[in-house]
Amino acid sequence: MSSSSGSGPSGSGPSGSGPSGSGPSGSGPPIRHPAVLAVARQRSANLELRVADRITAFAGSMRFVYLHAIGFVIWMLVVEDSPWPTLTLIVSLEAIFLSTFVMIGQNRQAAFQQAKDDHDFQISEQELHLNTELTKLIHQLTSEIHSQVITSPKPARRQPDS
Repeated sequence: MSSSSGSGPSGSGPSGSGPSGSGPSGSGPPIRHPAVLAVARQRSANLELRVADRITAFAGSMRFVYLHAIGFVIWMLVVEDSPWPTLTLIVSLEAIFLSTFVMIGQNRQAAFQQAKDDHDFQISEQELHLNTELTKLIHQLTSEIHSQVITSPKPARRQPDS
């Protein structure tokens, strides 16, 4: 019943793979960002979040639109002689609940983006520290090589035999 497009935190595109989601050779399993994996584990462990994800995925599909169009037409033509008051109530209640699911999805996306940004910042800081250490070591080695070249005695030049 859910037709997820794969564009959420756990998918990398409509097919779930591709250049941005495949392994190094392009044929291995998709490589996921650690924050994506953490969010996916968290969401799969919570029943309420799984239900919200399925409802949101269904409500954002064309199947949802088609079923509602068919349901509304049947309701207006077959079920009631004066469908507007009841239909208006149903549509209003549905809009309230669907907007809540949209907000849940937005909160989930914001939390996911924050987790990903935090992870990326941590990795960036580690790389900066490593690069700083490597630069210091390169400077130290360069200074040592320079001092050895400058202070070492120059070899005597051979005079050409004439």
